[in-house]
Amino acid sequence: MKEGGRIWMNGRLVPSGDAKVHVMTHSLHYATAVFEGLRCYNARGTGPSIFRLGDHVDRLFRSAGMYSMRIPYTRRQIADAVADTVRASGLKECYIRPIAYYGYGQMGLTPPRNCVDVAIACWEWKMGESKAGRVTGASCKVSSWTRIDGRSQPARAKASANYANAALARTEALEAGYDEAIMLNSAGKVAEGSAENIFAVRGGAMTTPPASAGILEGITRDSVMRIIEADGGSVAEADLDREDLYAADEVFMVGTAAEVKAVSRIDRVRISGGRPGKATRALQKSFIGAATGRDERFASWLTPVAR
Repeated sequence: MKEGGRIWMNGRLVPSGDAKVHVMTHSLHYATAVFEGLRCYNARGTGPSIFRLGDHVDRLFRSAGMYSMRIPYTRRQIADAVADTVRASGLKECYIRPIAYYGYGQMGLTPPRNCVDVAIACWEWKMGESKAGRVTGASCKVSSWTRIDGRSQPARAKASANYANAALARTEALEAGYDEAIMLNSAGKVAEGSAENIFAVRGGAMTTPPASAGILEGITRDSVMRIIEADGGSVAEADLDREDLYAADEVFMVGTAAEVKAVSRIDRVRISGGRPGKATRALQKSFIGAATGRDERFASWLTPVAR
């Protein structure tokens, strides 16, 4: 992983090697952290530009609120810090990770006794794990692990605790020879991938699970839906069964890291002939057009990072 030169920690840009936390940090022991994942693209006309910066910052604060966590900075300060971190990195394109977490102070379960620390890092993004979904289509396993239930902890928060559930699902899928996992909720309905929202296409109709299915309300999910609507299409938000995915003409996943990822196989069932489908390929192109400034209808989604 090629990091940017500096990491923003509690108001200061520090060298990457100096961005350290104490081993007794509360969030390390109790998963009391919320975070975001953003992308900076080298956009046409504006150069390095952060994709939907304001929306990601808003979600960070919403996630913190669900955990009764007070971030000691304003939204504007965090947005500026994200831009400062990218600027200091010298990278034209990168993945960005802001995280707010209960830090070092007192050990014990009760988090408000500890201060809330905030850090922002960025690194050069490689296609890596999303390559199969972008090029040939990902093979997915319906996980034996159930997606976390909102009655146990806030499923709509982008919280570190939630991703232990996701990591179990993805590890299971990888060990079984698949690229990715698909998780069902406690009602047996389709929720999402380990780190992506999911869409199914059948007979020209496109469907994605609703927020009530226990999904993270993804910003890439929202972007894709708005792009489809701007092009005259529509997406239904409705519960999906596992069999709906098996019977679909196309299935694709979306997320900040994955962008738009085709699914070519689910369990032992081939989807779209075992290759990315027409609608998925069109959306891959449309999304990149929006994210890189080539589609001027979505220019407001980009925040340029002046050098």
